[in-house]
Amino acid sequence: MNPVTTASNPTGAAVKPQGCTNLKLRQLMRRVAQHYDNEVGKSGLKGTQYSLLSYVVKLGPIRAVDLAAEMKVSTSTLSRNLQPLVAAGWLSVGPGADARSHLIMATEAGQTKRAEAQRRWRVAQEGINRALGVERVAALHSLLDEAMACLSPVAGDDGIGL
Repeated sequence: MNPVTTASNPTGAAVKPQGCTNLKLRQLMRRVAQHYDNEVGKSGLKGTQYSLLSYVVKLGPIRAVDLAAEMKVSTSTLSRNLQPLVAAGWLSVGPGADARSHLIMATEAGQTKRAEAQRRWRVAQEGINRALGVERVAALHSLLDEAMACLSPVAGDDGIGL
């Protein structure tokens, strides 16, 4: 089926987008984020904190600059979002290979917290799959990946906020 062919346009004629893509994506993102935050929040973490903790559990110990690159966020955004997780005792920052570098790692409590939050995340993901349908979610993931590949980063943009 032609990607622009829809139930409301069965002829396959070209469809001109209506409205602001930025607004529509932000509206969708807010609704999806609320869904995940409502569920993951039961673990005591925000969705963004769960993501950060998951990256560190998976990749750590890791330098902040490398973690920021993996997460596609700026180092200042990463630093700001690390603080509450370090304060809670879920992440720690220790010495790196030299006096100027530091490594971020998950503590035992952080690994336990991540496992708890992962169970809540799975419930949220299954809820999205039910609400949208597994095929639509897979198609959305594919479309988002393709769109990201087509859009080059804005000059001077070293990442987006969490």
